[in-house]
Amino acid sequence: MSVVFACLDADTLGGTQQVTHTLAQGLAGRGHEVHVIGLHRSPAPFRYVDRPLYFRHVISRAPMDSPGRIARLRADRKLRELLRAIRPGYAVLTSPSVVARLSGLLPADFRSIGQYHGSYDHARGCWHLGSIRRHYPQLDQAVFLSDDDAWRFSEHALLPNAWTLPNPLATWPGEVSTLDSPRVLGVGRLEGVKRFDRLISAFARSGAPPWWELHLIGDGAERDRLREHAAGEGVGDRVVFRGLVPAARMTAEYLNAALLGLTSEHEGLPIVLLEAGAHGVPAVAFDVSGGVRSTGSVLVPPGDVGAFGAELARLIGSLEERRRLGAEARARAEAFRLDHVLDRWESLFAHIER
Repeated sequence: MSVVFACLDADTLGGTQQVTHTLAQGLAGRGHEVHVIGLHRSPAPFRYVDRPLYFRHVISRAPMDSPGRIARLRADRKLRELLRAIRPGYAVLTSPSVVARLSGLLPADFRSIGQYHGSYDHARGCWHLGSIRRHYPQLDQAVFLSDDDAWRFSEHALLPNAWTLPNPLATWPGEVSTLDSPRVLGVGRLEGVKRFDRLISAFARSGAPPWWELHLIGDGAERDRLREHAAGEGVGDRVVFRGLVPAARMTAEYLNAALLGLTSEHEGLPIVLLEAGAHGVPAVAFDVSGGVRSTGSVLVPPGDVGAFGAELARLIGSLEERRRLGAEARARAEAFRLDHVLDRWESLFAHIER
């Protein structure tokens, strides 16, 4: 069968894009004809798969915030022509914006699947919930990241077609961290929504011994402000800004970590929590979604920096507890192995056909 993944931007560094390319490669490896379509080019493309088995397309070379009416009409025509050239199958629309954008453009012989990579609480706090209520009931299936979120969308957004499909792990590591390295890890874009300032503050308040460090992997507009914040919290010499690390080198980062911290304002099902768990690294996270809860992380009330610091202190002080929680996290992460998630996607396709 053919499977088309459509993204606003398929090649920027981000969770939705990482999941899209992981699923595309996995389904292509199972013999499906897979296409990844970016409706706009990325200003800073990131390569997720070295040897893709799937086809990649960019509809508009203009960035998302620039095209006018004429450019939009040209892009619509190009998209229709591309979709007509692909044999009938499934169109996976990866966000509310993509669902709205492709409304009326999909050929009649494509089955439509709308994903949402956030949580119900996040959707309720912005325009996403209204768009989901308007567009998703008309799709063949609406897909969410956890049973909790699927149920809440079904009940409160009146969706008759809600389904659960979690994010997958791209690989499964053969070894786990010993958890004895004095390092807390934070991974993600250094942008406001990720709230790394809270992770820095929690680390400062944890009272960690002076040989412990917080390593931040990622880059973004908040880097300089976060450096200043770390200095202001008195840990400027213990917060290490690592910049971007290639995906192939992330295993070494997890193996050299004792803990992971996630202090985002909102998340769906963060890949970083799954990757840490697969490497046996326990995580502390704000309780912001059913997806976060499904990972088995140590949960803290959203925004409570003091409680977050206290949990870091507890785990920094006990290697035995880190190892216990790390083993539980790895066992929980088994359910997110790529083959298991691909099985669930193929079960979804079969369900739609029935």
